[in-house]
Amino acid sequence: MRVARTARDGMDGRVRAVAELHELLPGADAVVLCVPLTDDTRDQMNASRLALMKDGAVLVNVGRGELVDAQALVREVQHGRLRAALDVTAPEPLPHDHPLWDLPGVVITPHIGAFTHAFTRTSLDFILRQLRDYARGETPANVLARMADAR
Repeated sequence: MRVARTARDGMDGRVRAVAELHELLPGADAVVLCVPLTDDTRDQMNASRLALMKDGAVLVNVGRGELVDAQALVREVQHGRLRAALDVTAPEPLPHDHPLWDLPGVVITPHIGAFTHAFTRTSLDFILRQLRDYARGETPANVLARMADAR
């Protein structure tokens, strides 16, 4: 599998800028959204970006429901072009009569996709590691470069 990561700004050639999504979406089998909701990310996957995705691709949203234009997604799934796995929706909770509930190719989880049997232990281990590193004056894992530079 080839993974293409994106961020608001590209970084070191390893992370592509969101402005390059028009180049990346047509070749993606899966697009995973795991970003916060901001003015810049609201409707990040709008009708034109969804239309760029290749036939049969799956959109996975574990960020916030408002990242996706739900009406445009419904149209794409109804036409059989796209599939979706949604841990979050807009609105949330999704009304019982919303078309996403009955569309083939759509899986909806109740905004608890992260909670598995291993979640609590893994999360606690990670938090303790982060605190230990910080207490030792070391840079904790997963700190963004800009944040690390500001220290």
